[in-house]
Amino acid sequence: MANNHSNHHQEQLLAAPYTPSSGVKTASVAAAAIGGLALIVGLFKFQDQVWPAFLLAFFYFSCLAIGGLFFSALQSLTKAGWSASVRRIAESFTAFVPLMLVGGLILVFGLKYLYPWADTERMATDSLLQVKKAYLNYPFFLIRLIGFGLLMWLFRSQIVGRSISQDKTGDVQLTHSALPWSIAFMFVFALGFSLFSVDLLMTLLPYWYSTIWGVYCFSGLIQATFAAMILLSYSVTNSGAVKGYINVEHIHDLAKYLKGFTVFWAYIAFSQFMLIWYANIPEETEFFLLRTQNGWMGISFGLLIFRFIVPFLVLLPRGAKRSEGTLKLVCWGVLFMQFVDLYWLIYPNFNENHVRFGVIDLLVFAGMAGVFMLSVFKFFEKTSPVAIKDPRMHEALNHHVTY
Repeated sequence: MANNHSNHHQEQLLAAPYTPSSGVKTASVAAAAIGGLALIVGLFKFQDQVWPAFLLAFFYFSCLAIGGLFFSALQSLTKAGWSASVRRIAESFTAFVPLMLVGGLILVFGLKYLYPWADTERMATDSLLQVKKAYLNYPFFLIRLIGFGLLMWLFRSQIVGRSISQDKTGDVQLTHSALPWSIAFMFVFALGFSLFSVDLLMTLLPYWYSTIWGVYCFSGLIQATFAAMILLSYSVTNSGAVKGYINVEHIHDLAKYLKGFTVFWAYIAFSQFMLIWYANIPEETEFFLLRTQNGWMGISFGLLIFRFIVPFLVLLPRGAKRSEGTLKLVCWGVLFMQFVDLYWLIYPNFNENHVRFGVIDLLVFAGMAGVFMLSVFKFFEKTSPVAIKDPRMHEALNHHVTY
């Protein structure tokens, strides 16, 4: 769909269908196919290795999908105008939400390979696990996992669905009616994502607990989401599908969010570590002890350096937040470190004696990445890359960053 007119600068506006390059689309299809084949082979021959890889990939891309929905709901909740032209970028990530249900159902078959509490014999003989049996059991886990996926699907249909419908009808009421759904989403998201992250990641080590776990996982989710939004915004504008709607001013604000949540991630990570180190309770220190031995210490310091220090320092100057080359490097780095962070959270629970990463791990992740990208591309086949009939679009078109 094209919409051509002029703003106060007489700048030509264009919002045409976004189609990725044939090379990117082919690579996504190939990655999805090869990753799927690797998963099938792994299920028959390398179950102990393939399930941690699947968990990492599933959680990684579920976070991007939920992050896109969180951004969309937040903009509706705050009645933001500056983001009207980039909100559709975040909305495209939510195309993966229905696939979360599929991934969740697949994950259920690997519970006994991932979670000590899923081992019935161990659960029956372990007094500490017995105390948590009312929460850590197959039926309740499945209810929480599938329930969260269904709720995210519901909110996506109501929040993102209204945005898409508005492109066709131009009905301003659709924007206003998304507000109560966005408010409800924030409450459901706060509790639901906390339980989602606790269930999938924290219970890998069921004797350990952290009261800030959900916030830590959220900090990684939101930092990675802004990095992915910046990269996709550049891809959409560089393809020529969008002109005038998304410019350096909008990217600059997304970069400021990225820098801000980089600091937030560091703050939450330090808070979790400091309180556990200071209390020095055996039940809590086990988590960090596993990540200071047998080669894991290097990865622990790597997170501090490359997930916080480097992107924070690079993004400090105003010019860096307006430089496409610089921002792309930082964003790819952040997305890579989100992978490393999840690897650091998951794998030490299975490989206490050494750091391990094999071909099967890479292929399964690449496969999920291919599925995620294809879902985004499918979204743009039917939807404009810009919410051109959003009633606040005039604010976005006249948006300027002054600092």
